[in-house]
Amino acid sequence: MQDFSFYNPTRIEFGAGKIANLDQLVPVKARVLVLFGGESARRTGTLDEVTAALGDREVQLFGGIEPNPSFETLMEAVQMVREQNIEFLLAVGGGSVIDGTKFVAAAALYEGDAWDILLQGGQNITRALPFGSVLTLPATGSEMNKGSVITRKSLAAKLPFMSEHVYPVFSVLDPVKTYTLPTRQIANGVVDAFMHVMEQYLTYPANAPVQDRFAEGLLQTLIEIGPKALANPEDYQTRASLMWTATLALNGLIGAGVPQDWATHMLGHELTALHGLDHAQTLAIILPEMLRQRKATKLGKLVQYAERVWHIRDGSDDEKAEAAIEHTRNFFESVGVKTRLSDYELGAEHIDAIINSLEAHGMVALGEHGDVTPEHCRQILLASL
Repeated sequence: MQDFSFYNPTRIEFGAGKIANLDQLVPVKARVLVLFGGESARRTGTLDEVTAALGDREVQLFGGIEPNPSFETLMEAVQMVREQNIEFLLAVGGGSVIDGTKFVAAAALYEGDAWDILLQGGQNITRALPFGSVLTLPATGSEMNKGSVITRKSLAAKLPFMSEHVYPVFSVLDPVKTYTLPTRQIANGVVDAFMHVMEQYLTYPANAPVQDRFAEGLLQTLIEIGPKALANPEDYQTRASLMWTATLALNGLIGAGVPQDWATHMLGHELTALHGLDHAQTLAIILPEMLRQRKATKLGKLVQYAERVWHIRDGSDDEKAEAAIEHTRNFFESVGVKTRLSDYELGAEHIDAIINSLEAHGMVALGEHGDVTPEHCRQILLASL
């Protein structure tokens, strides 16, 4: 196991009806800005529930944060925060709204061009407004971590940043809030959470048995409950397990003390920025061939993954690895997320632009060994057609 520093200050309030606890969680005299996405938060009554729980506090609303939150929209929120002297932010939505709120929290107090936060990966953040979240879509783990990904439409760029200043103070997780989500969003959430575990687990053996067993348990849970969550939207226990699994998949715990990959995510970001695919769709496309193209360096963990997660016992190590890769692809397909570029009407003619964008963003040495080059990514995309 590698040395590590683990810190996570986010308080979790988990269960049905927990939104009522906002009155105890948000500072009594704070001027609050509630940030949300589309009209679903209003239509389902969640927004009314939130504002009611905030009682007599001075509350303003900012809606319209898109999936893959845009720099352009978020800077409007930053201006509002500054003009209205907002003191506390409350994100109501899924990972995109929470990611966007993290950026607003940091950018509102940042002196200089806020885009520099993305260009420096958050290393230049020295302070941020406090904020909490009410999670309505389990997927990204943003409700309990320090990461965020922001898209700048005018540059067709999607970049991540991280800072310990943007941990949510608290997050409210009410599984009932997932009942009305479209099937596509639940399927994307299952794949996204699965991928977050894989990026931290499927690298190379690091003598970290606790992290491995924890990660394998999360993967097996997602395989077990993913189809159930799609088939029975109001099965509280299943939706509760999905929500908590997605949070644990990326709250820093399973990634502590182990090597991490994230090459699939970095390549996927370019696909979303250029072609608008859902984040989870990009991951489902890339991962199978990412694993196959890098099978030699990942073989030890691929065999472990095959045996422990998919219970594949027969065959050589290479055959076990191949079988595990195909089981993974089949799982993504089984929850309705397609795994080929051609499924999204993308072909070989689109690959040059993706690779050029990857290079422009400095993503030229990816993976746990830093040996995944743009040429490797080109071969992965060609194999994913």
